[in-house]
Amino acid sequence: MNRELISVIDELGRSKGIEKSRVIGAIEAALLMAAKKRLGQTENIQVEINAKTGEIAIVSKKTIVETITNPKTEISLQEARQLDSEAEVGDEIGSLIEMNDLGRIAAQTAKQVIFQKVREAEWEAVQKEYSTRQGDLVNGILLGMERRNYLVDLGRTEAVLPVQEQIPRETYRRGDRVKAMLLEVRRTPKDVQVILTRSHPQFVAKLFELEVPEVLEKIVEIKAIVREAGDRTKIAVTSREKAVDPVGACVGIKGSRVQAVVRELRGEKIDIITWTSDPRVFIAAALNPASIEKIGIDEEKKSALVVVGDSQLSLAIGKNGQNVRLAARLTGWKIDIISATEYEKQKAERDEDIQAAFVEEAEALRQQQEAQEQELQARAESDAG
Repeated sequence: MNRELISVIDELGRSKGIEKSRVIGAIEAALLMAAKKRLGQTENIQVEINAKTGEIAIVSKKTIVETITNPKTEISLQEARQLDSEAEVGDEIGSLIEMNDLGRIAAQTAKQVIFQKVREAEWEAVQKEYSTRQGDLVNGILLGMERRNYLVDLGRTEAVLPVQEQIPRETYRRGDRVKAMLLEVRRTPKDVQVILTRSHPQFVAKLFELEVPEVLEKIVEIKAIVREAGDRTKIAVTSREKAVDPVGACVGIKGSRVQAVVRELRGEKIDIITWTSDPRVFIAAALNPASIEKIGIDEEKKSALVVVGDSQLSLAIGKNGQNVRLAARLTGWKIDIISATEYEKQKAERDEDIQAAFVEEAEALRQQQEAQEQELQARAESDAG
């Protein structure tokens, strides 16, 4: 039986990643509880398991005294010397308790406590491993669905992809491979939950790290990223090296890098723009793919009024206001958009202060567009070469 016990402990260590000493400690605690339940809580009982042989020693220890006041914890010198001829007052002396003396009920209690202790150790091992990986990409296999939440096998443990962390309209079947970001590790009274996400903006950022070496190496930095999962993502990037075009690095040759991310997101649109500290240029770029005619800003209120051609108005606003909403979140500015026709109607009604605050950026935008066209042409010539 003792060898079988050690074999079970070793197997738990291999399969669950639980330290052998922890499993032995759990069993010792279980046997101690069972012994005290049988013999009394006031008994001074100690349990030790030999880690090599599996030998179990359950010892009831008593203090040697001249006059006994508590028979459960004390023993007379005369009785003690019958067990050990060299016993002295003040020493502790122990007597072995046979395992069979614990009884069936106590043994069942020990079994339950062992199960609970081992399970808690397993939870701690999972928590320790995965809490250091929060924010990392993980791959798993879909096990099924429970209350609209996907269960994903990560190998060492099962994770949950909650409905609120799923990409809308995205479906999986049992056995499908799933890539997600490890969002959080939660400890509950019942277990440890590993929470995954595919809807978080940082999931897209991690996908770009995977596909774009310059992002992984911090040459290209993602300054801001906003997302409405399943529909559109806007990402602002900058380069730490002048020779590296941040947008071109993320797009890749013939769009290979960004398309790899789009495929993982099941066709979600991704707008990649160059980050700049100039709010007018940044706002204009953030409203991509719409073309901007004029931009006026109020730095104190951090608000901007954007004028677009009549044909560009719906494109700038986007379906259900999505494009301007994401642009506002990306830049951190409140953005109002009006058409050129509406602007001309209002122009006559504006007072001089408002006119002065509304700075026309047509020339600056034209120069920016020319610079972008030159960059695209240079990359095309480089690819052709």
